Amino acid sequence: MKVVIVGGVAGGATAAARIRRLNEQAEIVVFERSGYISYANCGLPYYIGDVITDRSDLTLQTPESFFSRFRVNMKVRHEVTAIHPEEKTVSVKNLETGEEFEESYDKLILSPGAKPTQPRLPGVGLDKLFTLRTVEDTFCIKDYINANHPKSAVLAGGGFIGLELAENLRELGMDVTIVQRPKQLMNPFDADMASFIHNEMRKHGVKLALGHTVEGFEERDGGVDVLLKDEQPLHADMVILAIGVSPETTLAKDAGLELGIKGSIVVNDRMETSISDIYAVGDAVQVKHFVTGQDALISLAGPANKQGRIAADNICGGDSHYTGSQGSSVIKIFGMTAATTGVNETNARKTGLDVDTVILSPMSHAGYYPGGKVMTMKVVFEKATYRLLGAQIVGYEGVDKRIDVLATAIRAGMKATELRDLDLAYAPPYSSAKDPVNMAGFMVENIANGVLKQWHLEDADRLPRDGSVTLLDTRTVEEFAHGHIDGFFNIPVDELRERLGELDKRKPVYVICQSGLRSYIACRILAGNGFDCYNFSGGFRFYDAVIHDRCLIESATACGMDK
Repeated sequence: MKVVIVGGVAGGATAAARIRRLNEQAEIVVFERSGYISYANCGLPYYIGDVITDRSDLTLQTPESFFSRFRVNMKVRHEVTAIHPEEKTVSVKNLETGEEFEESYDKLILSPGAKPTQPRLPGVGLDKLFTLRTVEDTFCIKDYINANHPKSAVLAGGGFIGLELAENLRELGMDVTIVQRPKQLMNPFDADMASFIHNEMRKHGVKLALGHTVEGFEERDGGVDVLLKDEQPLHADMVILAIGVSPETTLAKDAGLELGIKGSIVVNDRMETSISDIYAVGDAVQVKHFVTGQDALISLAGPANKQGRIAADNICGGDSHYTGSQGSSVIKIFGMTAATTGVNETNARKTGLDVDTVILSPMSHAGYYPGGKVMTMKVVFEKATYRLLGAQIVGYEGVDKRIDVLATAIRAGMKATELRDLDLAYAPPYSSAKDPVNMAGFMVENIANGVLKQWHLEDADRLPRDGSVTLLDTRTVEEFAHGHIDGFFNIPVDELRERLGELDKRKPVYVICQSGLRSYIACRILAGNGFDCYNFSGGFRFYDAVIHDRCLIESATACGMDK
């Protein structure tokens, strides 16, 4: 059996190694257009920022080491230019010599990945404009920085690559601006949770120009003007396009393979395409979202590697199936960690799901042990069934392990209420006896049992200020004086029992505190005394961060808060 693989990075390299482990006699040939195989895409920005200093650390294998271990012919700087399914051959061009030839196959795996989105705008070809996809792109950017010592950069796009580049360029001392049309960074997060990411970026000097449309680029004064619609241009010494990626599927289209979202390759759960003996894996393929069941594009290394393994298993006579992607991801943003899994609230509602959320701000470990830091968690679940749909966490320590627990719970089909039952490891330096994941489960259980009723951020402006409801802030007098929502009055939770006479039992009470805990206690006191009460999901800390961010984005002067 002869297997030809197009693309030698995540999915392609994994498939090649797996085929060899399952079949010692198979002939395996990999064609990779760049000069490198099995490289760490996610590490490329960190080489630019001098976090990774040795070029060789970016590549997990070389063609020589891969052949030595697996006897796989890794042909770099070779581009597959056409697929001929009827003849079961591919056309190949040696990019170094110009030689063109045909290569036969019994089985073909396409792992071409995704390419940076290149907008058709005036000036896109300027030599001070860069994209980042390959190791060569990385060296090009790094060499330009070393030779020219630019003082400023504009990054067009605020996804994973944009944020990682912003951090690394900022650490090099450069003035950095991120510009993009959407009004939030990191679309896997809801806008409210993205506010914490925005604030961390600003805290470290990254300028955010959100909600602006890029219309082109012009050279000026030794740098580049980024032309914006209805705004003054942004000027910088260099520009990096990180607008996003799209599937690299020209080969598949020309060969007549069935295509899906944004031209991606349609595959079944065995990673088989619409044409016999051709498989496809990685960022170029359309997958099923594990939570919603809908078709999706999810460009992440983990799914690509799993898909490569599954294709290899099936080529070698196995029966492996890909059960879907759920988009689990994590990113370092200076000192902060932000992570997500499953579906966020925004996208869940777009798919027609009736959802609710809980938002909490637990400590990363036991409060009495020094060094604990607050994280903010948002857990999304289906109202009727309490099926766990997704989660987002931003914080500084312990974020990654909590998101992995929640990702596992989603994969296991757990209900959000069942998070209370998870038996998680505890020691004061690492967690609390009631882990943040357990706490989320307790909160959802309280909602399910009618113990907790909530009001949310989107309700804040709609709450009547005509005296028909009671708006109660249960923080300390000092906290209240430092900032509160217009229309709320203050009774500290520890004084509430003695001051119940100041409240009218005929009116619903909407309660807030700093994190949601004291206001929950207040709600239990009120409910126990015959009041109808609702606790704010997230607390004033959450409200303040989101509203402050929105005001900065909109350049608003009146934020609905007294300060």
